[in-house]
Amino acid sequence: MRIITLLSDTPRSAVFIGLCFLLLLIVPWLHLLPITSPFHLSAYWITLIGKIMALAMVALALDLVWGYAGILSLGHGLYFALGGYAFGMYLTRETAGDGIPNFMRFLSWTELPWYWAGTQHFWWASALVLLVPGIVAFIFGFFAFRSKIKGVYFSIITQAMTYAAALLFFRNETGFGGNNGFTGFTTLLGYDITAASTRATLCFVTALALLLSYAGLRYLMGQPYGRVLGAIRDSENRLQYLGYRTLWYKLSAWVLSAVIAGIAGALYVPQVGIINPGEMNPINSIEMAVWVAAGGRGNLIGAILGAGVVNALKTYFTVAYPEVWLLILGSLFVVVTLFLPNGIIGLLGRFKKEKSDAQ
Repeated sequence: MRIITLLSDTPRSAVFIGLCFLLLLIVPWLHLLPITSPFHLSAYWITLIGKIMALAMVALALDLVWGYAGILSLGHGLYFALGGYAFGMYLTRETAGDGIPNFMRFLSWTELPWYWAGTQHFWWASALVLLVPGIVAFIFGFFAFRSKIKGVYFSIITQAMTYAAALLFFRNETGFGGNNGFTGFTTLLGYDITAASTRATLCFVTALALLLSYAGLRYLMGQPYGRVLGAIRDSENRLQYLGYRTLWYKLSAWVLSAVIAGIAGALYVPQVGIINPGEMNPINSIEMAVWVAAGGRGNLIGAILGAGVVNALKTYFTVAYPEVWLLILGSLFVVVTLFLPNGIIGLLGRFKKEKSDAQ
């Protein structure tokens, strides 16, 4: 862990990270350049970059609870999907106007369920993006942490909860579109969602949200709060003996992590154009853990890097060699676990240390 800290705290590394974020903030606007420009980025690339940045936010959220607090969640896909569904309700209402969404008309529904109330308003949908994942995380986390459920048992329970939620959302009578979910979005705040300016703005907002999430968590982990989370990861019993109420530290980190994942889901949905129960598939949550492990857990930049690298590989292999992607993903997790316990960041730190020693 010391190598990772050294790598991320050097002035040169800080400047490099800052330049990378600056580039991410500039890239979306390249989509607005004329097609004849050599710097023009197509809609495909802008959507892909925005999608990966949203997933990188989920990796940051998971790294907060796993890398810093030592709580391995295999169910963060639930919070990601809840944020996506909350914002998807607004997009669906805007597409349907004042009427009933098409999938409800198909089921002969004559009125909206009570929990759809107010979702035609952007501000209320945005509040739901924060509230729904946060409340679900608080309720689950409070009882789980108070019961002192830890380790593999906690991970299995989070996975089971996510799977149960997926089964619930698959049912048509729940009012969330069943197997198809929400799709066919046309406008966002009255703007054409497929317009170049809208795509560029969404990608920019995602980059800004990623930057703010990273900066906020980086600051928080540098405070006593972050050091307490690290102590919980290393020896929670000793910390309790010293008088710390670890329940509330773990619960606050868990809720904050869920809210960040929910925001990521809300930014993801309008860019990819769909949200369905498949996002709650336990495999997706396991992939999120692979991103963090591959990048280097306990390091926020490592989580972002891992999400970017693994999803870039997934994008290529699921198109070129779709039948081997899961084998590659499994092999990657095994290699990281056995040979790269600190992930890509740890490997870079090792090379840097060896280079400095040689000099």
